[in-house]
Amino acid sequence: MKRKLLFVFAHPDDESFGCGGTIAKYKERGHDILLICATSGCGGRSGEYCFQTKQELAAHRENELRQACSILGVSHLVLLCYPDGKLKEKNPDELAHRIEEVICDHLPDLVITFPPNGVTGHLDHIAISKATEQAVESAEHRLPRERWPSLYYVSIPHYYDHCAASAPAGATPITAKVHIENYRNQKGKALQAHRSQAYSVNRAYPGVMQGDYRVIGHYEYYTLCREAGEAVEIKEMPEGIPVKELV
Repeated sequence: MKRKLLFVFAHPDDESFGCGGTIAKYKERGHDILLICATSGCGGRSGEYCFQTKQELAAHRENELRQACSILGVSHLVLLCYPDGKLKEKNPDELAHRIEEVICDHLPDLVITFPPNGVTGHLDHIAISKATEQAVESAEHRLPRERWPSLYYVSIPHYYDHCAASAPAGATPITAKVHIENYRNQKGKALQAHRSQAYSVNRAYPGVMQGDYRVIGHYEYYTLCREAGEAVEIKEMPEGIPVKELV
């Protein structure tokens, strides 16, 4: 059965870092992939490029995102165009409402966003996580029960393996992993599309910008946190994280 998956992130490149293999896998299987990107990344690095204004950088990163979406198979991209680094200062109800409208218009079967600590502790990531969770709960009041989407957090447990920095506190237990071995090349090419962010890509996935995708793992990691209108009790998996399909 054809399903819709909605990914909700803060910046161009978030989708490729966390879910690139998953997106490519489920697109190949015939599912519809939607992506909301809250900012255009005007606060990010510019890499090898020189821009005169933040608006130029934002336009460039939007184009990089479109290239990555084409590689991965995103069928519908929604750009909210909030200022990069400022999501925490925006009215959280407004941000949640804009996400809710996309949910009610497109009726995804599941929604994927950052966990409460944002994976990296980035305040934009944390803000989009809170807003997405609020949006899903609010959408339940407007939609028939059979259209309520499940909500997942994405995790990147190996993000800091090649970094001098360390992960923030408050990590959410991971409850499932999706096998993406056959989609690592697409994930790598999507990361390469974010060329202005070469520093960040090299930091987490050294070699990928040069075409070596071996550092990309065989799994991407998720936590089911809401289903059928109820919060899911999240527990550690002492016997290991099971391989599952999200759809």
